[in-house]
Amino acid sequence: MEVFRIAHKKWSEKLLGSGYSGRWNSNGMFVIYTAQNRALACLENLVHRNGFGLDVDFVIMTINIPKQLKIIELKIKDLPENWNLTDEKAHLLCREFGDKWLKSQSSCILMVPSAIIKNEKNVLINPNHVDFKKIKLSLTQPFSFDNRLK
Repeated sequence: MEVFRIAHKKWSEKLLGSGYSGRWNSNGMFVIYTAQNRALACLENLVHRNGFGLDVDFVIMTINIPKQLKIIELKIKDLPENWNLTDEKAHLLCREFGDKWLKSQSSCILMVPSAIIKNEKNVLINPNHVDFKKIKLSLTQPFSFDNRLK
């Protein structure tokens, strides 16, 4: 499976999780956020950057996940109502799921619905899982956000 990540050029040499909290992880829990397609990777970046910092050097990373790796998928029906809101309560609910997955080491990959577009998927990668070494960064290409999006 190919997944995509947009990152600052300086952080694109290898696959790294920052450890900063996100929708699916608490602060100090390392995870790499990717998307099933380039458009969703772009949209997720736009939403989380709030229109700021879009004029620096970015790259789009193509990441290959071997077919044989176990993938756990969270479906919308498995999540509490209002999981996709932007308030702290919704984030805490999602972080519970993500942190539990990270700690369990039950898989290297967690597929989750996008909070922006429910029928699209984000793919979380656990860089501390034993199978992480099987995941490869196959391509990095320069990326810039269209001026109309800024």
